[in-house]
Amino acid sequence: MPRFAANLTMLFNEVPFMERFAAAAKAGFKGVEYLFPYPFPAEELAKQLSTHGLTQVLHNLPAGNWEKGERGIAIFPDRVDEFKEGVKTAISYAKALKCTQVNCLSGVLPQGADAKKHHDTLVSNLKFAAAALKNEGIKLLVEQINTRDIPGFFLTTTKQAIALIAEVGSDNLYDQYDIYHMQIMEGDLARTIEANLPKIAHIQLADNPGRNEPGTGEINYPFLYAFLDRIGYKGWIGAEYKPRGETFAGLGWLPK
Repeated sequence: MPRFAANLTMLFNEVPFMERFAAAAKAGFKGVEYLFPYPFPAEELAKQLSTHGLTQVLHNLPAGNWEKGERGIAIFPDRVDEFKEGVKTAISYAKALKCTQVNCLSGVLPQGADAKKHHDTLVSNLKFAAAALKNEGIKLLVEQINTRDIPGFFLTTTKQAIALIAEVGSDNLYDQYDIYHMQIMEGDLARTIEANLPKIAHIQLADNPGRNEPGTGEINYPFLYAFLDRIGYKGWIGAEYKPRGETFAGLGWLPK
């Protein structure tokens, strides 16, 4: 059975963020992830992980002004210096939290922008980040996201992500495959995961439609869990969904 990590940005919102580590451990999770650690002192986060016996599985690079709708800055030519500073910040937190994977959100392409110019910036930034993170023993991931939830997001399909990884040419750049996003964009989940398994370092889940708990929508999650075991997936699966009600009440999907 795959290993499941609770996404503390989305789960256990009934309590303040720092109390969600305890809630995740109580629910039986052994790992946690969340969008950004940066609003909190690294030592406080590390204490929560240690106290509750949790592994920090993943967090994102700084992604711009989230409250204003930014979803990554890696594609923007005028923000390269900001991106590089963000890599340094992410490394500092990842080392403090013993986190071995950091995800890069590419960003939303402005209407009418030169896609080639932004693509080239993304490639250059990923080369820099992959090398910097490799020096610290940390994997760099990129994630493709559906355009229904985030219109204009730059990276939207597995084919595009895998081609980008090949173009960057680093052995320290991997794909973060989100089942929910890819069910919307392309379907054919099992075959796509198997075909690209060597480059998939992390998987996330939610059901569709609604982005709620597994078992509330159209995706056959019991089949996928068994399939991932069968093909030899060794990474974590991040539970990045929106609970339909109280988080604990909706955890019936979580294999014991």
